[in-house]
Amino acid sequence: MRLKLRVFLLAAVFLFLLSSTAFTCTIFAVGKDAMADGSTVITHNDDSSVADFRLWIIPAMDWPEGSMRDIVINSHNYIDYGNYPYVDVGSKGVVVGQIPQVPHTYQYFHSRYSFINEMGVATGESTFGQGNTATDLGREIRQVMRTDSWGIIDCWTAQDIALERATTAREAVKIMGDLIEEYGWYGSGECINITDGDEVWVAEFYGNDIWVAVRVPDDMVFVGANTMRIRDVEWDNPDYAMYSPNIISFAVERGWYDPDSGEPFRPADVYAPRTGMNIREWRASNLLAPSQNFEYGQIHYPQFIKPDKKLTVWDIFTFSGDWYEGTEFDLTKGFGAGPFGDPFASYVTGGRMRPIGIPLTCYLQISQIKGWLPPEIKALVWFGYGAVGTAYHTPLWPSMAELPEFYRTGSRYEEFRRDSGWWTATYVQEMSRLRFKDAIVDIRNFRDPKMQIMYDTVPKLQELAAELYEVDKEAAIAILSDYAYNTAVAWQADWLKLGDRLLGHYAADRVNFGGTNYPKEWVDALNSLK
Repeated sequence: MRLKLRVFLLAAVFLFLLSSTAFTCTIFAVGKDAMADGSTVITHNDDSSVADFRLWIIPAMDWPEGSMRDIVINSHNYIDYGNYPYVDVGSKGVVVGQIPQVPHTYQYFHSRYSFINEMGVATGESTFGQGNTATDLGREIRQVMRTDSWGIIDCWTAQDIALERATTAREAVKIMGDLIEEYGWYGSGECINITDGDEVWVAEFYGNDIWVAVRVPDDMVFVGANTMRIRDVEWDNPDYAMYSPNIISFAVERGWYDPDSGEPFRPADVYAPRTGMNIREWRASNLLAPSQNFEYGQIHYPQFIKPDKKLTVWDIFTFSGDWYEGTEFDLTKGFGAGPFGDPFASYVTGGRMRPIGIPLTCYLQISQIKGWLPPEIKALVWFGYGAVGTAYHTPLWPSMAELPEFYRTGSRYEEFRRDSGWWTATYVQEMSRLRFKDAIVDIRNFRDPKMQIMYDTVPKLQELAAELYEVDKEAAIAILSDYAYNTAVAWQADWLKLGDRLLGHYAADRVNFGGTNYPKEWVDALNSLK
């Protein structure tokens, strides 16, 4: 029997949290033939002003027959997961139901969102709002799909359970879809990208019990930026499409789609109709395929993009931190960027447009899965805190026995801590803003060669571990765990020193005690205001 949740207090809490996060996450999903090394990739810029940045390992567990799993609304909000499954959600989450537990659950990483398990299944997400409330139809869609139909499965719960149980991306999609059909969706709509090293899927959850998922072609890339984008669906091809059985009939019953119109049924157009463009989609499309010269201002860009060249993790890392450099919207240019070209200055005034890479990024995860490797070896994620353009990322495997302490230290609601990974990244990010045009050169000169060493080392290490895995599985996992742990610790120490160096070099508007040295164009602009 489907459960319905109509708790007004929870709705109010959700809407408050929604207003704080402001729909800002960007995701990529990359097929294996679009990557230079044949891996698949999904990403998630977790952009939020409220996110719990701590990173936990949720261990694999065997469960006695008859065990039940709690369903918790808002389960990722500053709750201590250090002694799982003995977790007290306290006032941070609300237990709203239970479902039968499976006999075995897999190990996975849990942060603001959970994102990869030991079997090499990885997920990301980008939130959207149901219906454009500027129109009568949009308000009706929002009312019907969300306000009138609260369920008990939110995005966090759906991803958690999928990672606990799935060994493939296809299986993860099916798990989430079945949960929504049985128990209903809670919260705003979500676009979730999923991969396993072979297939890449994108699923959109519109509210109520309505959802659809499409497989990304192997040579293509999908981009999500807080809008629903699944318009073209191969309805009769189960290899490339999955969906709720009532996705079309429900829209027909509501009068949102006329099957006799001759128009194809496009789920995103029906359940999340758009009236304007998304500049991040435009920018990402042109970064992926500049030869196509996508025109600015289109409402819809292609659902999938074939990149001009095969991609690397570095390419994707760079795209994820983009602030329109080299375009007419370049956030390092103009009066709004201040005297030193600060792209993190307000991008909501003076024609400055919201970029992919923003200062409110909690973390970026790039899950890179190599389908030909053993599960624990292929399950690799590149993880880094803070605004991507001024950040680093480092490799982690969810099969690790433990993480460095700095990953679960601190809170953005507490004092700055030098032993906290997120605070250290934020420290470097904010120190760069003292004199950005010079500081970003310092950051790149320090960071980029070190990252290249990792890009060269990690594939070799994975292949070595895969050979050892055949004779000694635990030793193979230990090699990767030790490398990941020690590399992360070294980055944390080096990044803290870099922050200190930037502070000492650029504080008090001084560069080697040479004064502010404002650029001439900035001085001229100031003088013109007199």
